[in-house]
Amino acid sequence: MSDMSRIKTFNLPDLGEGLTEGEILAWLVKVGDTIELNQPIVEVETAKAAVEIPAKWAGQVQAIHHPEGTTVEVGTPIIAIDTDPGAGPLDVPSTTATPTGDLPTPSAASLAAVEVAPAEGMVEPGLIGGAAPGGRTAVLVGYGPRTTSAKRRPRKNGVPAQAATPATPAAPAGVDHGIVVGDKAIPTPASTTPRVHDRRDGAGSGGAGVLAKPPVRKLAKDLGVDLRAVVGSGPLGSITREDVQQASRGAVAAESVATTSTTTSAASFGADREQRIPVKGVRKLTAENMSRSAFTAPHVTEFLTVDVTRAMRALERLRGRREWRDVRVSPLLLVAKAVLLAVKRHPMVNSTWAGDEIVVKEYVNLGIAAATERGLIVPNVKDAGRLSLRELADALNGLVQTAKSGRTSPADMSGGTLTITNVGVFGVDTGTPILPPGESAILAFGAVREMPWVHKGKVKVRQVTTLGLSFDHRIIDGELGSKFLRDIGDFLADPEAALLAWT
Repeated sequence: MSDMSRIKTFNLPDLGEGLTEGEILAWLVKVGDTIELNQPIVEVETAKAAVEIPAKWAGQVQAIHHPEGTTVEVGTPIIAIDTDPGAGPLDVPSTTATPTGDLPTPSAASLAAVEVAPAEGMVEPGLIGGAAPGGRTAVLVGYGPRTTSAKRRPRKNGVPAQAATPATPAAPAGVDHGIVVGDKAIPTPASTTPRVHDRRDGAGSGGAGVLAKPPVRKLAKDLGVDLRAVVGSGPLGSITREDVQQASRGAVAAESVATTSTTTSAASFGADREQRIPVKGVRKLTAENMSRSAFTAPHVTEFLTVDVTRAMRALERLRGRREWRDVRVSPLLLVAKAVLLAVKRHPMVNSTWAGDEIVVKEYVNLGIAAATERGLIVPNVKDAGRLSLRELADALNGLVQTAKSGRTSPADMSGGTLTITNVGVFGVDTGTPILPPGESAILAFGAVREMPWVHKGKVKVRQVTTLGLSFDHRIIDGELGSKFLRDIGDFLADPEAALLAWT
C-alpha cells in the first residue's frame, strides 16, 4: 500500500439541518495515538449542540489539522489517519500542528543540518540581519545581507566599543553590553526587567534606532509606549512584547497614582475594563432565532397566579410510593402533564404558522428550555402526549441531565411544537418568554412561594405560583389563549380532580 493510499483524511461532516460550520472544543486523541473504528476522536460544537464525532477508520493518528478553539467549515479536513501503521514509516513527515499548537518533532538529519550560532553573536530569530537556521541570514525582501562590518558608535562615557560582527545589528542606546578589557569584551549582568526612563523626549512609539520586531513596534504604538524609553530584555537588548506590556503597565500605574493624588472620585473607563465575548455556536443561533421570532410573530403574553398547594401535596404522596422512590419528581412534571392535557382540549395551540395555512400538529414534541454553559438550548421530548406520567418523568430527567452535560444532539432540539421554560428554578416569579421559531405558544413557570391567600373565605398561607403564557396572535386569539392558560391553572390547582375529569 502506497503512503498516499494509507493516509485517510477525515473531513468535518455535516452534523444535520444544514449546519455549515463547527468549533473544535476538544481533541480526544493526539498525534501518534492508535484509534479504533467509531472511537470518539473530537468534540465539536455546532450552532445547536456539542457532539462527539467518531473515527471513520481505524489506524494511527498521523496529523491534526486544526487546534482546539478553531471554527472550521463543513467539509474541511480536520485529521489524517494512517490506516496501515504496521507497513513502516511514511516518506512524507507530518507538518501540521497538534491540538496544543506544538510543532512536529524534526528528524535527526534536519537537526544535524542546523548550525548553532555562537553565544556572542546571538540575535533574536526573525530580526533583520540575524542568523537564521541553516546558516542563512534574515533579510528584508529586495535587500541582501549586510556584508560590511558595522562599527558601534562611541559611548558617551568615552569608553571605545568593540566592532560588531557582520550579522550583529547596532545595539540601542542606553544598553550596557559589557566592559572592554584589552581585546576582549567582558559581559556584565543585565537586568531582565524593562525600565521606563523619562518620557519627556517623546511620547509616541518612535525609536527608529531601537531593536524591535515590527509586531512589537505596532504594539508599542497601540499602547502609547515610547520604545526609546524602554530597555529590552531580549538578545542584544532587543525589545520584546513583554517589555512593552510591562512598560505600559508601569506607565498606567504611575498615571493612576498621580490621578489618585489629585482626586479620588474620578471614574476610569477604557478597554482594560471591558470584556469581549465572541458570539458563536449555540449563543449565535439563539440570538438569530429569537430576533427573527420576536419581529415575525406578534406576541401576546397573559399571566395567571395559581394556588398550587394541592399539587405540591400530590407530589409528596407520589414521591412516597414504592415505584417512584428512585425517580426525581419536581413540580415541572405536573406542569408538563397539565400542558399536554390542555393541548388535547385546545389542539389549535399546538400548531405552526405556514403563511397561507396553519399546520395543526396531532403530536406534541414538548420542549424544555435549558440554560447551559454554552447558552440556552431547547431539547424536546418526542411525542410526549403518548407517555404515561412515569415515562414522562424519566424522559424529562434524561433530557435535563443530557443538556447539563453538554451532550444534547441536534436531533433532540429539532421539531419542537410547544415549549415550557422553568424560570422558577432561579427564584423568578414569571416572565414574558419569546416563542421558539415555528411554535405558537410557550409557557413560563415561575417560582412556587408561600404567600397569604384567601382559601375557603379565610386568609391562609398557601403555596402559590405565577404562569406566563406567550402566544402567536396570528393563530391564537385572546379567547383561545385564555382558555388554554385557565385549564393549565385548573390542573395545577387540583391535579387529582383534573385527571379524573379530563381522562
